Amino acid sequence: MELTLRIPDDVALRLSAAGGDLSRRALEALAAEEYKQGHLTKPDLRRLLGCETSDQIDSFLKAHDVLIDFTVEDL
Repeated sequence: MELTLRIPDDVALRLSAAGGDLSRRALEALAAEEYKQGHLTKPDLRRLLGCETSDQIDSFLKAHDVLIDFTVEDL
């Protein structure tokens, strides 16, 4: 699925000035929030974000201030 967001030009310019690919930043923000809400799993994140390892997902979650729940088995 392809999703299109309509953002006023002046807002888009300010957001773009912060650096990075605005489309990627929007995708990552959506993915992080949906993971927090319990709507996505780590495997979902890997597919959505194109990550190859669970370490990349853990780094992504940490960068987006998402607490990672570890089980005893994980440790």
